[in-house]
Amino acid sequence: MSMKTLPLVFINLGGEMLYILDQRLNAHRASEDKSEKAAGVWSENDRKRVMNDIVGTMFSQAFMDEILKPQLLYSHRTMKVVLTRLAHVSIMKLNPISMEKLYELMLMAFKYQVFLCPRPKDLLLISYNHIDTIRGFVKDTPAVLNKVDETHRKLIEIYSSMTAGEFQLLRQTLLTFLQDTHIRVSIFLKNKIQNPNGRFALSTSGPVPHGMDIPGVIRIFNRKGREMRQRRFASGGSYSHPTKDASFGLHGDRVIKLGVNMYSVTLGGESSKVPSVKMDASPNPLAKEELNLLACLMGTVEIENASFCETGFQINLLASAQEEEEGGASGGANESVINIQALMDEHSTTQLAQIAKLFVEEEETSNNVNNNKGDDLLAMMDDLGPL
Repeated sequence: MSMKTLPLVFINLGGEMLYILDQRLNAHRASEDKSEKAAGVWSENDRKRVMNDIVGTMFSQAFMDEILKPQLLYSHRTMKVVLTRLAHVSIMKLNPISMEKLYELMLMAFKYQVFLCPRPKDLLLISYNHIDTIRGFVKDTPAVLNKVDETHRKLIEIYSSMTAGEFQLLRQTLLTFLQDTHIRVSIFLKNKIQNPNGRFALSTSGPVPHGMDIPGVIRIFNRKGREMRQRRFASGGSYSHPTKDASFGLHGDRVIKLGVNMYSVTLGGESSKVPSVKMDASPNPLAKEELNLLACLMGTVEIENASFCETGFQINLLASAQEEEEGGASGGANESVINIQALMDEHSTTQLAQIAKLFVEEEETSNNVNNNKGDDLLAMMDDLGPL
């Protein structure tokens, strides 16, 4: 695991947060004359104040010195707490639901940008583009602008000397942090960037990384390193050498700049707005029974009606009865049902309880380590306060 991943995650997620907040404040903003009359309307001065306060705290010297230290990457829980406190250093306040959706949207935008990087070293371009856009938010405040410039200089100093192997390890750490995050975002779904299941639809065609050969050739060398012969194979895609700036990534027939403010650019021919996060809220009819069975097996909860623990338990392989009908199983209903014999066993229950205790202790230890790191940053943020 790379010890230099935290600065990139924090700066890129913070940059996405600033993109969204800036767009929403602009969407609800009226002229300064009307802002005094209309309650709840943000003026241009309010927007600038929010941007200056958040950016000033985010890029303060003491805070960035702590972030830039070699250390393990924070958990999602700790990262969310730090970013929530960062969003609230100014006059703006977000309710927990809005902050939860904001964090999910930030994650998916950053994840898509990571996927678009042709090579691991291009991860730096995402951060540099975020920093360039943040400069525009605080261009009228020299003191805050100097903090952003100083952070940019430190990033170049830290990451410019890294080898290709270190960048590959950094990329793997990022992918581990972002894995199993498949939240559907309307702007991605609309532009066919995301599949209905929340996974990104990345093209197998496009420009290859700078300095790389187009796939389709196998070269065979002898012991002296001299090329003896070649074999060609069908690569399954249409590749070309990059002809555009290295900070661009290709997705289908659309070229999207890595780390650019996608909430103010045009995708698919229409001006984009802040996308909404779509969650699949349809209840699973078997969820309650599955949880009851688990509680019965663990022996931690006494259930009055535990007949399912003595007989059998049916698990439907399909999500719902409607999907089962649409699936059209030709062999009858029994083909989509697994019977699990879940009889109570004292010895098994004791073993399961011991295993569960180990998981709880391990999780508490991990959370305490991450929370201690987050608490240090939060205390530092409180001392800084709004500018």
